[in-house]
Amino acid sequence: MEGLRRVKKTKDKDAKPVKTHCRDMVILPEMVGTTLLVHGGKEFTSLEIKPEMVGRYLGEFVITNKKVVHGTPGIGASRSSMYVPLK
Repeated sequence: MEGLRRVKKTKDKDAKPVKTHCRDMVILPEMVGTTLLVHGGKEFTSLEIKPEMVGRYLGEFVITNKKVVHGTPGIGASRSSMYVPLK
């Protein structure tokens, strides 16, 4: 939170966004207009604070999991793969 107050005082557009792991922090009105980098488990995700977000948690806007995409089965991968046509 202290880093956020420092960013608000400078009012510089070239300032680096503040990195945080604190996903359970409630968004306050003084945070509106700032950009934060919130940790999502593996990497930091950029989050720009808007007035509609006030009163909610930072973690609500940064997803921690991603969609799993499975490949096609290869030959011999399972008993059912013998019925999969080859390309």
